[in-house]
Amino acid sequence: MGQILAIDYGKARCGIAVTDDMRIIASALQTVETKFLMEFLKKYFNVNKVEDIVVGLPTDLKGNLSEVETDILKFIESFKIEFPDIQVHRLDERFTSKMASFFISQSGKSKKQRQEKGLIDKVSATIILQNFLEQRTR
Repeated sequence: MGQILAIDYGKARCGIAVTDDMRIIASALQTVETKFLMEFLKKYFNVNKVEDIVVGLPTDLKGNLSEVETDILKFIESFKIEFPDIQVHRLDERFTSKMASFFISQSGKSKKQRQEKGLIDKVSATIILQNFLEQRTR
């Protein structure tokens, strides 16, 4: 069984999280500049067996899609061409950034650590992935 990788896609940065090989635990991996995302994934997939990816679906409270969705759809199209054997899933990412900020503030990290730009992104990706895992087990 291969890992599941989650992406919290943003215009500047993408948070990345992965499961263990048994697909039980979601863990933050890192933050990647969006322009280097495909390059990062190629390298990661050469070393790790990934069978599925989950990409956040950015919606507001009314269910309207965010403007970054256009970029996400272009990314997914390119991804499917580059990695046709890896299944792509989407998951509503509403409130993940707020939840990530809350968890980080409660974690005991210093103010400087909490202000790291990519920290919220990779924690958000972890929340997206954990939610995906929980939905699969229901």
